[in-house]
Amino acid sequence: MGRGCPLTVIAGPCVIEDFDTTFEIAEYLRSVTAELDISFVFKASYDKANRTSIRSFRGPGMAEGLRILNRIKTELGVKLLSDVHQISEAAPAAEVLDILQVPAFLCRQTDLVVAIAKTEKAVNIKKGQFLAPWDVANIVDKVVSVGNPRVFITERGSMFGYNNLVVDFRAIPIMQEDGAPVVFDATHSVQLPGGAGGASGGQREMAPVLARAAVAAGADGVFLEVHKDPDRALCDGPNSLPLDRVKPLLKQLIAIRKAL
Repeated sequence: MGRGCPLTVIAGPCVIEDFDTTFEIAEYLRSVTAELDISFVFKASYDKANRTSIRSFRGPGMAEGLRILNRIKTELGVKLLSDVHQISEAAPAAEVLDILQVPAFLCRQTDLVVAIAKTEKAVNIKKGQFLAPWDVANIVDKVVSVGNPRVFITERGSMFGYNNLVVDFRAIPIMQEDGAPVVFDATHSVQLPGGAGGASGGQREMAPVLARAAVAAGADGVFLEVHKDPDRALCDGPNSLPLDRVKPLLKQLIAIRKAL
């Protein structure tokens, strides 16, 4: 991943709902990205600790979630990414995952970032919705300070008033100046945090628009949350793309990347 490299796609459901659903999505994404010759990382969270409501579905938890992900990795041969919320999760997660993700609201937690970096696995830092793009350099430095250069940043929008996010595409080249690749999270960027009262809302129809703009702005990769039936997804359904919209979008993104 990086300048001059082909587009990377990180995609999958927001959270592991069950093995069958997660496997079906992973298998479909692997097939599509292989056909289009795109570098692919499968993403699914074993726990979503940052939920709007105490009643929100969080996933199967670390032990069962990692078991499911490891089976998918073994059977499909895909690379894996998932969120790590606590220092105690870093070591066991690193035994299964190829990339450990620092959630956006935890990106300034120094001890967590350093613990994840010390696993020597690749690290994805979700840029906090409250940060300016130039603030990210300090987070990258925390990872690199322990001898781990395998870090990239994911832009996912900035708070814009109540229950809304906006994307400043200037952030992509600004953050790339620090040397770390930058991925654009097209689906979380159209999220309406807490906008549905007891859950977050979203404008999934706008995700392809922002994805195209991000690749045109030079993003090194795109992050997409997808589901076979987003309206029935247990987490982030309003901003998730249905599977049948993935391939047409990826074709467009490849064309834009080549044009650059």
